[in-house]
Amino acid sequence: MSASVLLASSMTMVVLLLGLVVDGGRQLAAQQRAEAIALQAARAGADAGAAGSLVGAFDAARAGHAARQALGDAGVEGRVSVADARIRVVTEVSSPTVFLAAIGIGSVSAEGRAEAALLPRTP
Repeated sequence: MSASVLLASSMTMVVLLLGLVVDGGRQLAAQQRAEAIALQAARAGADAGAAGSLVGAFDAARAGHAARQALGDAGVEGRVSVADARIRVVTEVSSPTVFLAAIGIGSVSAEGRAEAALLPRTP
C-alpha cells in the first residue's frame, strides 16, 4: 500500500471522527435545550394554574396557556397536556449539522419531556 493511499484513508477517518464529535456535541446540546425548555414551560404552567387553586380549583386553562406561551417565547415546537393538576410538556428541537451534512444528514433533532404537578399542602 502506498503512502498516499494510507494518508488519504487516514484523513478520511479523521474527518469522519471529527464530524461525529462535533455533530454529536450539537445533538447533546439540542437534547439539553429541549429538556430545559420543557421544564421551564411545565413550571410556568404549574405556577399559572396554582393561582386558581388558592380559591379552590386548579385553573387548567390558564396552566395550559402559560405553558404554550413559554414554548412560543422560546421559539420551540411542542405539545402541552394538562390533567389532574399535572402539566406535561414535550418539546422538539433541531440543530443543523456541520460535518454530517456532507453525507446527507442536514440536522440532528432531540425531544425533551417534563412534568410539573401542583401538590396539595398538608398541614
